[in-house]
Amino acid sequence: MDKFEIKLGAILFALAIMFGAFGAHALKELVSEDALNTFEIGVRYQFYQALGFLFLGLGKEKFGFSLRAISIGMLIGLSLFCGSIYGIALKEIISFPVSFLGPITPIGGVILIFSWGRLITKFYK
Repeated sequence: MDKFEIKLGAILFALAIMFGAFGAHALKELVSEDALNTFEIGVRYQFYQALGFLFLGLGKEKFGFSLRAISIGMLIGLSLFCGSIYGIALKEIISFPVSFLGPITPIGGVILIFSWGRLITKFYK
């Protein structure tokens, strides 16, 4: 049994918990409230996607098709979406220009939406 999605979901959950704790404890002393709220949005969406991966992994044997390409798309979308949100939220404390990240967030979101849409269309085939 290939447990790619379950492993990925568990890793993303663990990272989201770590990022959430970092934001709640260390980051709140370093950035503005707006930046902290932005960071928390990234954590929230990472939790949602981690949960989605766990559900996909637990039910994949019932699907009758491979989830690998869809899962890779979801991982890319999540990385772009949440990664850019994290970078934007941390711009006050990193000495690296992050203005290029603004357009990356919606690109990651579109990839996530497309990946979930692809999963839906696979059910109707």
